[in-house]
Amino acid sequence: MLILAQICYPLTGGSVRAGLTVATVLIGVLLSVTHALLSRGLRAAAALVGTATLGGFAVEAVGVATGFPFGTYDYSGELGPKLLGVPLIIPLAWTWMAWPAWLAAIRVVRGRAARVVLAAAGLATWDLFLDPQMVAEGYWRWHDPVPALPGVPGIPVGNYLGWLGFALVLMASLSVASRVSSPVAGDAPMYALWLWTYASSVLAHAVFLGLWASALWGGVLMGAAVLPLALALAPRRKPVPVA
Repeated sequence: MLILAQICYPLTGGSVRAGLTVATVLIGVLLSVTHALLSRGLRAAAALVGTATLGGFAVEAVGVATGFPFGTYDYSGELGPKLLGVPLIIPLAWTWMAWPAWLAAIRVVRGRAARVVLAAAGLATWDLFLDPQMVAEGYWRWHDPVPALPGVPGIPVGNYLGWLGFALVLMASLSVASRVSSPVAGDAPMYALWLWTYASSVLAHAVFLGLWASALWGGVLMGAAVLPLALALAPRRKPVPVA
């Protein structure tokens, strides 16, 4: 269902596309929270919701009200009901991606600090795809979107730095609250979700949405955070014995 909604997204427009955006996030967050609950238990699922959903809503509400830490911006009414100026779907998007980002990090690197940094980098660089796409659709806008990345107008660089800062706080909190520090065999679907999100975002921006610059920025920077997982999962060739 998630992949089908994402495939249909560039083929639609208007209210149908907005509805697919909401549906994609709802399916994604259901997958992530359910996986956390079934694979790690109630504590992990509650930690994910507490840090990503509630924490994400709090930082977005502060951002809309004060302009910190993402810059001065506001949301349109196309993404469903709002609370304190924030569409309720927005913190769910943080939740959807935070869980696979963390599981990928604990699969790839050792040590809590390194894992927090890698997971936060992956989550923050996902925004190099998300914001250009959503701004192009008119779902939100910045009042003073400068300086911007070359080729990606409408979004200030400070927004990405704000994402990185909050992502570091989120991942550090999740690592402590969830006590999830070891991969398990059942994590494979989340690895697939993480890799699919990256690959499909590059493809959609470059081919279907005409957002070449964000395809390049996101492809390179999110790739640096995501592709180590692909390498870690790649089957290793056994050395051929020499006769």
